[in-house]
Amino acid sequence: MKTALVHDWLLTIGGAEKTLEAIYQIYPGSIFTLLADKKTLGSSSLKQAPIYTSFLQKFPLVKKWYRYYLPFYPLAIEKFDLRNYDLVISSSHAVAKGVITHDDQLHICYCHTPMRYAWHLHHQYMELLEFKGLKRKLANLIFHYLRLWDVSSALRVDYFIANSKATAARIKKYYGKEAHVIYPPVDVGNFKPYTKKEDFYITISRLVPYKRVALIVQAFAEIPERRLVVIGEGPEYDKLLGIAPSNVELLGYLSPEVVKNYLQKAKAFIFAAEEDFGMVMVEALACGTPVIAFAKGGAKEIVKESETGILFPEQSVTSLKEAIRHFEKNQDRFDITTLRKKAETFDISCFQKKFKEFVENKISQFADFNRTFPEFLKNFQRRKIR
Repeated sequence: MKTALVHDWLLTIGGAEKTLEAIYQIYPGSIFTLLADKKTLGSSSLKQAPIYTSFLQKFPLVKKWYRYYLPFYPLAIEKFDLRNYDLVISSSHAVAKGVITHDDQLHICYCHTPMRYAWHLHHQYMELLEFKGLKRKLANLIFHYLRLWDVSSALRVDYFIANSKATAARIKKYYGKEAHVIYPPVDVGNFKPYTKKEDFYITISRLVPYKRVALIVQAFAEIPERRLVVIGEGPEYDKLLGIAPSNVELLGYLSPEVVKNYLQKAKAFIFAAEEDFGMVMVEALACGTPVIAFAKGGAKEIVKESETGILFPEQSVTSLKEAIRHFEKNQDRFDITTLRKKAETFDISCFQKKFKEFVENKISQFADFNRTFPEFLKNFQRRKIR
Protein backbone atom coordinates (compact mmCIF):
# COMPACT_ATOMS: atom_id res chain seq x y z
CA MET A 1 0.00 0.00 0.00
CA LYS A 2 1.50 3.31 -1.12
CA THR A 3 1.34 5.98 1.59
CA ALA A 4 1.41 9.79 1.46
CA LEU A 5 1.96 11.79 4.63
CA VAL A 6 0.73 15.39 4.61
CA HIS A 7 1.97 17.93 7.17
CA ASP A 8 1.42 21.68 7.41
CA TRP A 9 5.08 22.76 7.37
CA LEU A 10 8.47 21.40 8.38
CA LEU A 11 10.41 24.42 9.61
CA THR A 12 11.19 23.31 13.15
CA ILE A 13 10.99 20.20 15.31
CA GLY A 14 8.10 20.62 17.72
CA GLY A 15 5.46 18.28 19.08
CA ALA A 16 3.59 17.99 15.77
CA GLU A 17 6.79 17.09 13.92
CA LYS A 18 7.74 14.46 16.53
CA THR A 19 4.28 12.96 16.02
CA LEU A 20 4.77 12.96 12.25
CA GLU A 21 8.10 11.17 12.73
CA ALA A 22 6.46 8.50 14.90
CA ILE A 23 3.83 7.98 12.19
CA TYR A 24 6.50 7.86 9.47
CA GLN A 25 8.29 5.08 11.37
CA ILE A 26 5.13 2.93 11.09
CA TYR A 27 3.98 4.07 7.65
CA PRO A 28 7.02 5.28 5.67
CA GLY A 29 6.09 7.19 2.55
CA SER A 30 6.38 10.47 0.70
CA ILE A 31 5.85 13.65 2.72
CA PHE A 32 3.89 16.56 1.28
CA THR A 33 4.19 19.86 3.12
CA LEU A 34 3.68 23.55 2.37
CA LEU A 35 7.24 24.46 3.36
CA ALA A 36 10.33 22.59 4.49
CA ASP A 37 13.80 23.36 5.78
CA LYS A 38 15.79 20.13 6.04
CA LYS A 39 18.48 21.86 8.10
CA THR A 40 16.06 22.13 11.01
CA LEU A 41 15.30 18.40 11.01
CA GLY A 42 18.61 17.52 12.69
CA SER A 43 18.87 13.77 13.26
CA SER A 44 15.14 13.18 12.64
CA SER A 45 14.32 10.12 10.53
CA LEU A 46 12.09 12.43 8.45
CA LYS A 47 15.27 13.41 6.60
CA GLN A 48 15.18 10.00 4.89
CA ALA A 49 11.77 10.63 3.34
CA PRO A 50 11.09 12.13 -0.08
CA ILE A 51 9.75 15.59 0.81
CA TYR A 52 7.61 17.57 -1.64
CA THR A 53 6.84 21.24 -1.00
CA SER A 54 4.25 23.65 -2.41
CA PHE A 55 4.68 26.71 -4.60
CA LEU A 56 4.99 28.76 -1.38
CA GLN A 57 8.55 27.44 -1.02
CA LYS A 58 9.54 29.85 -3.81
CA PHE A 59 8.04 32.95 -2.15
CA PRO A 60 10.52 35.57 -0.85
CA LEU A 61 11.64 35.26 2.81
CA VAL A 62 9.01 32.58 3.28
CA LYS A 63 10.87 30.64 5.98
CA LYS A 64 10.96 33.75 8.16
CA TRP A 65 7.60 35.29 7.30
CA TYR A 66 5.58 32.17 6.44
CA ARG A 67 2.72 33.14 8.77
CA TYR A 68 2.02 36.20 6.61
CA TYR A 69 1.25 33.91 3.66
CA LEU A 70 -1.66 32.34 5.57
CA PRO A 71 -4.34 33.31 2.96
CA PHE A 72 -2.49 31.20 0.36
CA TYR A 73 -2.37 28.03 2.49
CA PRO A 74 -5.69 26.48 1.33
CA LEU A 75 -4.80 26.92 -2.35
CA ALA A 76 -1.30 25.54 -1.80
CA ILE A 77 -2.46 22.40 0.02
CA GLU A 78 -5.15 21.68 -2.59
CA LYS A 79 -2.62 21.74 -5.43
CA PHE A 80 -0.86 18.58 -4.23
CA ASP A 81 -1.67 15.68 -6.57
CA LEU A 82 -1.96 12.46 -4.53
CA ARG A 83 -3.67 10.26 -7.12
CA ASN A 84 -0.87 7.67 -7.03
CA TYR A 85 -1.31 6.90 -3.32
CA ASP A 86 -3.64 4.45 -1.59
CA LEU A 87 -3.42 5.72 1.99
CA VAL A 88 -3.25 9.41 2.93
CA ILE A 89 -2.39 10.32 6.52
CA SER A 90 -2.51 14.02 7.32
CA SER A 91 -0.91 15.53 10.41
CA SER A 92 -2.83 18.76 10.72
CA HIS A 93 -2.99 21.84 12.93
CA ALA A 94 -3.76 24.23 10.09
CA VAL A 95 -4.56 23.10 6.53
CA ALA A 96 -2.99 19.65 5.93
CA LYS A 97 -6.35 17.91 6.35
CA GLY A 98 -7.66 19.87 3.35
CA VAL A 99 -5.62 17.95 0.80
CA ILE A 100 -7.82 16.64 -2.02
CA THR A 101 -8.27 12.86 -2.22
CA HIS A 102 -10.41 10.56 -4.35
CA ASP A 103 -13.04 7.90 -3.66
CA ASP A 104 -10.57 5.02 -3.88
CA GLN A 105 -8.20 6.60 -1.31
CA LEU A 106 -8.46 6.36 2.47
CA HIS A 107 -7.72 9.64 4.29
CA ILE A 108 -7.04 9.55 8.03
CA CYS A 109 -6.25 12.82 9.79
CA TYR A 110 -4.29 13.05 13.03
CA CYS A 111 -5.57 16.43 14.21
CA HIS A 112 -3.37 18.36 16.64
CA THR A 113 -6.05 21.07 16.75
CA PRO A 114 -8.60 22.70 14.48
CA MET A 115 -7.04 25.89 13.09
CA ARG A 116 -6.67 27.67 16.45
CA TYR A 117 -6.28 31.24 15.15
CA ALA A 118 -9.55 30.88 13.20
CA TRP A 119 -11.53 29.30 16.03
CA HIS A 120 -11.07 29.03 19.80
CA LEU A 121 -8.13 31.44 20.04
CA HIS A 122 -9.24 33.86 17.31
CA HIS A 123 -10.16 36.81 19.53
CA GLN A 124 -7.08 36.28 21.68
CA TYR A 125 -4.89 36.36 18.55
CA MET A 126 -6.54 39.53 17.26
CA GLU A 127 -6.08 41.20 20.64
CA LEU A 128 -2.41 40.26 20.88
CA LEU A 129 -1.69 41.30 17.26
CA GLU A 130 -3.15 44.76 18.00
CA PHE A 131 -4.46 45.25 14.45
CA LYS A 132 -6.32 48.52 13.92
CA GLY A 133 -8.51 50.08 11.24
CA LEU A 134 -8.23 48.69 7.71
CA LYS A 135 -5.68 46.08 8.75
CA ARG A 136 -8.11 44.67 11.33
CA LYS A 137 -11.02 44.62 8.85
CA LEU A 138 -8.89 42.79 6.30
CA ALA A 139 -7.74 40.26 8.92
CA ASN A 140 -11.37 39.59 9.93
CA LEU A 141 -12.32 38.95 6.28
CA ILE A 142 -9.41 36.55 5.83
CA PHE A 143 -10.26 34.62 9.00
CA HIS A 144 -13.93 34.44 7.95
CA TYR A 145 -12.87 32.87 4.65
CA LEU A 146 -10.52 30.48 6.49
CA ARG A 147 -13.33 29.32 8.80
CA LEU A 148 -15.58 28.54 5.82
CA TRP A 149 -12.78 26.66 4.07
CA ASP A 150 -11.77 24.85 7.27
CA VAL A 151 -15.27 23.42 7.82
CA SER A 152 -15.76 22.40 4.18
CA SER A 153 -12.31 20.76 3.98
CA ALA A 154 -13.05 18.67 7.10
CA LEU A 155 -15.58 16.76 4.96
CA ARG A 156 -12.65 15.40 2.92
CA VAL A 157 -11.37 13.41 5.91
CA ASP A 158 -12.62 9.84 6.27
CA TYR A 159 -11.55 9.43 9.91
CA PHE A 160 -10.24 11.84 12.52
CA ILE A 161 -7.82 11.00 15.31
CA ALA A 162 -7.49 13.71 17.99
CA ASN A 163 -4.45 14.26 20.20
CA SER A 164 -6.59 14.83 23.30
CA LYS A 165 -10.17 14.84 24.55
CA ALA A 166 -10.06 18.65 24.36
CA THR A 167 -9.21 18.49 20.64
CA ALA A 168 -11.86 15.81 20.01
CA ALA A 169 -14.47 18.12 21.56
CA ARG A 170 -13.39 20.96 19.24
CA ILE A 171 -13.53 18.68 16.19
CA LYS A 172 -17.10 17.78 17.16
CA LYS A 173 -18.04 21.42 17.79
CA TYR A 174 -16.51 22.98 14.66
CA TYR A 175 -16.73 20.13 12.13
CA GLY A 176 -19.60 18.03 13.52
CA LYS A 177 -17.44 14.88 13.28
CA GLU A 178 -16.40 12.28 15.85
CA ALA A 179 -12.71 11.73 16.59
CA HIS A 180 -10.86 8.83 18.18
CA VAL A 181 -8.38 10.01 20.85
CA ILE A 182 -4.76 8.83 20.73
CA TYR A 183 -2.37 10.91 22.82
CA PRO A 184 0.78 12.06 20.96
CA PRO A 185 4.11 10.27 21.43
CA VAL A 186 6.80 11.17 23.94
CA ASP A 187 10.10 9.31 23.97
CA VAL A 188 9.97 8.81 27.73
CA GLY A 189 13.08 6.61 27.68
CA ASN A 190 15.08 9.63 26.51
CA PHE A 191 14.46 11.36 29.86
CA LYS A 192 15.76 10.30 33.26
CA PRO A 193 14.40 11.43 36.65
CA TYR A 194 16.74 13.58 38.69
CA THR A 195 16.38 13.68 42.46
CA LYS A 196 18.67 16.62 43.27
CA LYS A 197 16.44 19.51 42.30
CA GLU A 198 17.81 23.05 42.18
CA ASP A 199 16.08 26.24 43.26
CA PHE A 200 14.63 27.46 39.95
CA TYR A 201 11.48 27.16 37.85
CA ILE A 202 11.52 26.56 34.11
CA THR A 203 9.37 27.10 31.03
CA ILE A 204 10.25 25.80 27.56
CA SER A 205 8.30 27.17 24.63
CA ARG A 206 8.24 28.79 21.23
CA LEU A 207 8.04 32.47 22.04
CA VAL A 208 4.77 33.29 20.30
CA PRO A 209 1.79 35.17 21.79
CA TYR A 210 -0.61 32.28 22.46
CA LYS A 211 2.00 30.42 24.55
CA ARG A 212 1.60 33.21 27.16
CA VAL A 213 5.25 33.22 28.22
CA ALA A 214 4.93 36.97 28.87
CA LEU A 215 2.39 36.18 31.59
CA ILE A 216 4.89 33.86 33.31
CA VAL A 217 7.63 36.51 33.13
CA GLN A 218 5.27 39.14 34.57
CA ALA A 219 4.35 36.82 37.45
CA PHE A 220 8.00 36.30 38.37
CA ALA A 221 8.58 40.05 38.22
CA GLU A 222 6.25 40.19 41.23
CA ILE A 223 8.03 37.38 43.12
CA PRO A 224 11.69 38.47 42.82
CA GLU A 225 12.84 35.90 45.38
CA ARG A 226 12.04 33.10 42.89
CA ARG A 227 14.18 32.34 39.83
CA LEU A 228 12.77 31.52 36.37
CA VAL A 229 14.62 30.08 33.36
CA VAL A 230 13.00 30.58 29.92
CA ILE A 231 14.21 28.38 27.06
CA GLY A 232 13.04 28.92 23.49
CA GLU A 233 13.09 31.34 20.60
CA GLY A 234 10.49 33.15 18.55
CA PRO A 235 9.11 36.56 17.55
CA GLU A 236 8.42 37.58 21.17
CA TYR A 237 12.03 37.15 22.32
CA ASP A 238 12.94 40.86 22.20
CA LYS A 239 9.69 41.87 23.90
CA LEU A 240 10.32 39.40 26.73
CA LEU A 241 13.91 40.53 27.05
CA GLY A 242 12.62 44.07 27.55
CA ILE A 243 10.28 43.15 30.42
CA ALA A 244 12.35 40.42 32.11
CA PRO A 245 13.55 41.32 35.64
CA SER A 246 16.90 40.18 37.04
CA ASN A 247 15.45 36.93 38.44
CA VAL A 248 14.36 35.79 34.96
CA GLU A 249 16.90 34.33 32.50
CA LEU A 250 16.07 34.11 28.78
CA LEU A 251 18.41 31.53 27.29
CA GLY A 252 17.03 31.37 23.73
CA TYR A 253 17.64 28.21 21.73
CA LEU A 254 19.62 25.43 23.43
CA SER A 255 20.52 21.94 22.23
CA PRO A 256 18.13 19.13 23.27
CA GLU A 257 20.69 17.67 25.69
CA VAL A 258 21.16 20.99 27.49
CA VAL A 259 17.39 21.56 27.61
CA LYS A 260 16.94 18.10 29.11
CA ASN A 261 19.55 18.89 31.78
CA TYR A 262 17.69 22.05 32.82
CA LEU A 263 14.36 20.21 32.84
CA GLN A 264 15.77 17.50 35.11
CA LYS A 265 17.14 19.98 37.63
CA ALA A 266 14.20 22.41 37.79
CA LYS A 267 11.96 22.30 40.86
CA ALA A 268 8.86 22.71 38.65
CA PHE A 269 7.85 23.31 35.03
CA ILE A 270 5.42 26.16 34.29
CA PHE A 271 2.93 26.08 31.41
CA ALA A 272 0.53 29.01 30.91
CA ALA A 273 -0.91 28.32 27.44
CA GLU A 274 -4.26 26.83 26.54
CA GLU A 275 -2.73 23.97 24.60
CA ASP A 276 -4.39 21.09 22.83
CA PHE A 277 -2.05 18.62 24.52
CA GLY A 278 1.40 19.88 25.53
CA MET A 279 4.08 17.21 25.10
CA VAL A 280 6.65 19.21 27.03
CA MET A 281 4.56 18.72 30.18
CA VAL A 282 4.94 14.95 29.76
CA GLU A 283 8.70 15.39 29.22
CA ALA A 284 8.85 17.31 32.50
CA LEU A 285 7.05 14.50 34.33
CA ALA A 286 9.45 11.98 32.76
CA CYS A 287 12.28 13.99 34.35
CA GLY A 288 10.57 13.80 37.73
CA THR A 289 9.66 17.50 37.54
CA PRO A 290 6.15 18.54 38.69
CA VAL A 291 4.06 20.74 36.40
CA ILE A 292 2.26 24.00 37.22
CA ALA A 293 -0.20 24.54 34.36
CA PHE A 294 -3.23 26.53 33.25
CA ALA A 295 -6.29 24.33 33.87
CA LYS A 296 -7.63 24.17 30.34
CA GLY A 297 -7.08 22.03 27.26
CA GLY A 298 -4.65 19.11 27.36
CA ALA A 299 -3.16 20.10 30.72
CA LYS A 300 -6.21 18.68 32.49
CA GLU A 301 -5.50 15.28 30.90
CA ILE A 302 -1.81 15.29 31.88
CA VAL A 303 -1.69 16.98 35.28
CA LYS A 304 -3.50 15.46 38.24
CA GLU A 305 -3.94 18.09 40.95
CA SER A 306 -1.56 17.66 43.90
CA GLU A 307 -0.27 14.36 42.46
CA THR A 308 1.66 15.30 39.33
CA GLY A 309 1.36 19.07 39.59
CA ILE A 310 -0.75 22.15 40.30
CA LEU A 311 -3.47 23.59 38.04
CA PHE A 312 -4.33 27.29 38.11
CA PRO A 313 -7.81 28.41 36.95
CA GLU A 314 -7.12 31.70 35.14
CA GLN A 315 -4.54 33.00 32.68
CA SER A 316 -3.59 35.81 35.02
CA VAL A 317 -0.55 36.86 37.02
CA THR A 318 -2.52 36.59 40.27
CA SER A 319 -3.71 33.05 39.54
CA LEU A 320 -0.23 31.85 38.56
CA LYS A 321 1.39 33.46 41.61
CA GLU A 322 -1.11 31.71 43.87
CA ALA A 323 -0.29 28.36 42.21
CA ILE A 324 3.44 28.93 42.75
CA ARG A 325 2.83 29.78 46.41
CA HIS A 326 0.74 26.62 46.79
CA PHE A 327 3.51 24.56 45.18
CA GLU A 328 6.15 26.06 47.48
CA LYS A 329 4.17 24.92 50.51
CA ASN A 330 3.56 21.40 49.17
CA GLN A 331 6.54 20.56 46.94
CA ASP A 332 7.76 17.75 49.23
CA ARG A 333 4.54 15.82 48.55
CA PHE A 334 5.40 15.16 44.90
CA ASP A 335 6.84 11.70 44.36
CA ILE A 336 9.25 11.22 41.43
CA THR A 337 8.12 7.62 40.85
CA THR A 338 4.49 8.75 40.53
CA LEU A 339 5.46 11.49 38.07
CA ARG A 340 7.45 9.03 35.97
CA LYS A 341 4.65 6.45 35.87
CA LYS A 342 2.22 9.07 34.61
CA ALA A 343 4.67 10.04 31.85
CA GLU A 344 5.07 6.41 30.75
CA THR A 345 1.38 6.23 29.80
CA PHE A 346 2.22 8.64 26.94
CA ASP A 347 5.31 6.79 25.68
CA ILE A 348 5.97 6.55 21.93
CA SER A 349 5.48 2.76 22.03
CA CYS A 350 1.91 3.25 23.32
CA PHE A 351 1.20 5.78 20.58
CA GLN A 352 2.54 3.65 17.74
CA LYS A 353 0.67 0.54 18.92
CA LYS A 354 -2.67 2.36 19.19
CA PHE A 355 -2.16 4.31 15.97
CA LYS A 356 -1.31 1.20 13.93
CA GLU A 357 -4.28 -0.72 15.36
CA PHE A 358 -6.64 2.12 14.43
CA VAL A 359 -5.28 2.59 10.90
CA GLU A 360 -5.14 -1.14 10.10
CA ASN A 361 -8.73 -1.51 11.28
CA LYS A 362 -9.87 1.31 8.99
CA ILE A 363 -7.86 -0.08 6.06
CA SER A 364 -9.63 -3.41 6.54
CA GLN A 365 -13.06 -1.74 6.71
CA PHE A 366 -12.26 0.32 3.63
CA ALA A 367 -11.16 -2.75 1.66
CA ASP A 368 -14.32 -4.65 2.67
CA PHE A 369 -16.43 -1.68 1.65
CA ASN A 370 -14.77 -1.45 -1.78
CA ARG A 371 -15.38 -5.16 -2.39
CA THR A 372 -19.00 -5.08 -1.21
CA PHE A 373 -20.60 -1.96 -2.66
CA PRO A 374 -21.23 -1.27 -6.35
CA GLU A 375 -19.45 1.79 -7.68
CA PHE A 376 -22.59 3.93 -8.02
CA LEU A 377 -23.48 3.47 -4.31
CA LYS A 378 -20.06 4.25 -2.88
CA ASN A 379 -20.30 8.03 -2.71
CA PHE A 380 -23.61 7.83 -0.86
CA GLN A 381 -22.87 4.93 1.47
CA ARG A 382 -19.32 5.98 2.33
CA ARG A 383 -20.59 9.01 4.22
CA LYS A 384 -23.09 6.93 6.17
CA ILE A 385 -20.62 4.38 7.56
CA ARG A 386 -18.26 6.96 9.07
